[in-house]
Amino acid sequence: MNTQDYIRLENQYGAKNYKPLDVVLTRGQGIWVWDVEGNRYLDFLSSYSAVNQGHCHPQIAAVMREQIDRLTLTSRAFRNDQLGPFYQELCDLTHSHVALPMNSGAEAVESVIKAARKWGYKAKGIPDGQAEIIVCANNFHGRTITIVGFSTEEQYRDGYAPFTPGFIIIPFGDAAALEAAITPNTVAFLVEPIQGEAGIIIPPEGYLRDVRRLCTAHDIALITDEIQTGLGRTGKLLAEEHDGVEADLTVIGKALSGGFYPISAVLSNKEVLGVFQPGDHGSTFGGNPLACAVARMALKVLVEEGMIENSAKMGDYLMAGLRQIRSPHVKEVRGKGLFVGVELYPEAGGARRFCEALMTRGLLCKETHQHVIRFAPPLIIQKDDIDWALERIAAVLS
Repeated sequence: MNTQDYIRLENQYGAKNYKPLDVVLTRGQGIWVWDVEGNRYLDFLSSYSAVNQGHCHPQIAAVMREQIDRLTLTSRAFRNDQLGPFYQELCDLTHSHVALPMNSGAEAVESVIKAARKWGYKAKGIPDGQAEIIVCANNFHGRTITIVGFSTEEQYRDGYAPFTPGFIIIPFGDAAALEAAITPNTVAFLVEPIQGEAGIIIPPEGYLRDVRRLCTAHDIALITDEIQTGLGRTGKLLAEEHDGVEADLTVIGKALSGGFYPISAVLSNKEVLGVFQPGDHGSTFGGNPLACAVARMALKVLVEEGMIENSAKMGDYLMAGLRQIRSPHVKEVRGKGLFVGVELYPEAGGARRFCEALMTRGLLCKETHQHVIRFAPPLIIQKDDIDWALERIAAVLS
């Protein structure tokens, strides 16, 4: 079968909820992927930051193979020998008190919403059914009914009402707006340290510090969604570290899997997740031994191989190179670590055509919010690889 054969099968039998670039991938190793025709591409998206460690990392693969032959699933009806060590290693690394493992990022966000609301009722005494969670405009926290209900992207909401009440939307990056929105019924503020799907939107310097101060002063939980920004993507283990703050609850996923097997987690202080009692919440696959074994090694190689530090260095190098490109189409280059957005002027004709052109030159990336090209290569990338990419990006943008 060739590329068009595979595309035809997808179009015939698959739901049309994605518009991928027309490349059919069959193999990956490190920063490179190959299509069914044998063409090689530099992956500049990292599966939306799920493969920070690179494709098919050999140590993660070895652990997964070993665990597959031992034990894959017990459900939480029984304990397994991977979950406890996973808890300890994850909490030690992130300075968390407790963790709740789930499967997908959206599932972890749903879990943290439940925890924050229950904490508000049980610990703060908010009247039943009145809890409010403040969120930001242009947020992206997932695709469930509850989550799209507090999105400001019309397409994400179209045709799915009625929505879950209890969410207050304010502008992103505006601490004064947060302060004005807080009421006696506010239980939490949910925020991305950097808005990814919105186009790599970076808030003003010190924003998270101001947010942390306000949440502490008003006794509300600060929840950071680090599903994309976490685990080295921005040059720190967690993006909140750039502002020197610690959230009350943090949601991680994507790179926690190393790109091998879905796993996400809610990281928390003991007070908030402590409201959950047996039977309050659960997941058949959450905390399964296969996912935990994979995540333990995914975290281990991230730290031991210096990927977080490399993200900071290579991110600076990539952004410097992008800013040197003279292009009439580029409005702004912005980012942190290897989480970079190139915003184009509307007159450029949309970011997708540039992504398609880059694909023909052997570099894979994806547009977001129509006018932004997102660059997020695996954290193992080196200067020579970035130089190779910059040549092609310059040729296309110019």
